[in-house]
Amino acid sequence: MSDTAPTLILTGGQVLTVDGAFSVAEGVAVRGRDIVATGSDAEMRALAGPGTRIVGLAGRTVLPGINDSHLHGAAYGMTKPPFALDVGHPAVRSIAGIASAVSGAVGAARPGEWIVGLGWDPGYLAECVADPGRFPHRRDLDAVAPDHPVCLTDFSSHMVWANSAALRQCGIDADSVPPPGGVMDIDDTGEPTGILREAAQRLVQSALPSPTVAQRRRAIRNVIGELHSRGVTSYTEPGLGPGGTGTLFGGLSTDNWTAYAELAAAGELDARVSVLLLPAPMGGSADDLRKGLAELSRPESADPRVLRAIGVKIFADGVPPNRTAWMKEPYAEGGHGALCVHGDTPALQVDELYEMVRVAHEAGFQLGVHVTGDRAIDTVVDAFAAAHAAAPRPDARHYVIHGDFIGADSLGRLAANGWGVNMNPAIKWTISDLMDAVVGPERSAYQWPVRSAIDAGVTVCASSDAPITEPDWRQGVASMLLRESKASGRPSGPEQCVPLADALRAYTSNPALQDFAESWKGTIEPGKVADLCVLDRPLLDLDPHDIPEAEVDLTVFDGRVVFER
Repeated sequence: MSDTAPTLILTGGQVLTVDGAFSVAEGVAVRGRDIVATGSDAEMRALAGPGTRIVGLAGRTVLPGINDSHLHGAAYGMTKPPFALDVGHPAVRSIAGIASAVSGAVGAARPGEWIVGLGWDPGYLAECVADPGRFPHRRDLDAVAPDHPVCLTDFSSHMVWANSAALRQCGIDADSVPPPGGVMDIDDTGEPTGILREAAQRLVQSALPSPTVAQRRRAIRNVIGELHSRGVTSYTEPGLGPGGTGTLFGGLSTDNWTAYAELAAAGELDARVSVLLLPAPMGGSADDLRKGLAELSRPESADPRVLRAIGVKIFADGVPPNRTAWMKEPYAEGGHGALCVHGDTPALQVDELYEMVRVAHEAGFQLGVHVTGDRAIDTVVDAFAAAHAAAPRPDARHYVIHGDFIGADSLGRLAANGWGVNMNPAIKWTISDLMDAVVGPERSAYQWPVRSAIDAGVTVCASSDAPITEPDWRQGVASMLLRESKASGRPSGPEQCVPLADALRAYTSNPALQDFAESWKGTIEPGKVADLCVLDRPLLDLDPHDIPEAEVDLTVFDGRVVFER
């Protein structure tokens, strides 16, 4: 075979290059690790040599390798057996069903062994739907697990449901004081209900047995195999470091950074992973951030196109379903939420958040800040601006993570400074009906205003936030096009729908910008890395409702076929 002949040609289909003009070609040629040409079917076939593998697409679609720009890969791997029970909708639809699943796990467990699960959602539990005043309680679990500690993390990973045995083992009672930014529910008798929100989760999760680094490596490899079957070749691991020590199984801990580094060093990391370091926990302080950064520094990878630490993550507030996002207007049931950083008053918390942002900014890091409420988002954007004014960095590419209720003023300021937003369309699809009751139909319809962000000139990335939702970009794209509710099918803010090109950019070229990697990945153009996703049908011809049914036939990573259906 000639040294200049392609090693792989995909031709005879719809090659959506996602370049600036959203050009469509018939084929793409790959040599080694790189894309060398795009063009017509005849042009591609003319390039072939004796050893070139030619894949006839027969009208199928080729996309750039999908970049899920906010995916907790290690944590997602540890939400699956043997690490955790699946107690999520639609697997389990009632409190009684969850209790039954826990009972089965107790029967198979050793005496006193922890029972751990993930995924429950009060918006889909039959008892909670029938009686809005009903909520999961430790007694529901005590009946089936009186002697085994139980820790069940909800679908959002912002709330834990524990039984009495777990509370006893962790020394939690009515007099316990949760960490800053944490909330512990108390029932009418003055006792803990077993529901721990935000930073209070650490009171239980930090007591769970920790997987070994070898188990963590295995979990990551398993996840990457699943991602290949979904056409995903790049993702952002949004938060690894000492601030994640108390999370479920240390899913955001430094141990997982170690596992990734070992896989990369051994040449066994078959994905491009950008890491946000997590120096401080939810509820943490600027001092925590300084200490965590000193522990972590900025680790170097042998191949920065495979593994690279590019930024720092900070938690600013909670999440709207838990009424912990900091909002300007009250929730339907009252209250405004709050920031979840150190400080005894809102003013002190704002000052602390400003200082955390300043420290990370002046240390040269990109900032990804978890923030969901409109009041909290405005505060974060103010903090970005203050840090930039004190130490100008024209290409810092800071971004708001989630940005559920971001307003026009903050969108304009993000756009003016080249800062971005990372949104979650599949979560919008999942919780639309639930959010109508939490914030009212008008605010619920506006949540995740993708169209407004794009019109303002903000670079919008879309992501799954797995394990919060499955890492299924096809559902995410359909959700951006339709803005419909999973439960009812009703439209939810249809004025925020976007066209297919914008939705695909949010999963390909825009995340490459977030990763400081737009010069070498994110589109199908000569000179870019050969990361490709082949669908089993012509995407341009599909009704948006049919997009989630499209199958991934082939995934190419670094010029190698890593999945073939």
